[in-house]
Amino acid sequence: METERRLEHLLAVAAQLGLEVRREALGGSGGGVCKLKGNRVLFVDTSADAETRYERVVASMASLPEMADRHLPPAVREDLDRAANSARNPSAAPGP
Repeated sequence: METERRLEHLLAVAAQLGLEVRREALGGSGGGVCKLKGNRVLFVDTSADAETRYERVVASMASLPEMADRHLPPAVREDLDRAANSARNPSAAPGP
């Protein structure tokens, strides 16, 4: 599954979970989930390449408890699980 399709799938899931999805130019290395005025907002950095946007969204959404129960394409589930494991055990993250 190509990166753009994976990203669009995750953004659709984010919207289903009630996150407001905002696509904004953030300099190429931004993005993530935050709370603004009590609402969860997922920022997607339009200045970043597709791979970076996807990795930022994966890392942000991997920490959301609701994601554990979501049916996802296998490739997306693997990426979320990898990001969740890396967040729990940073020393296990793959190196450069």
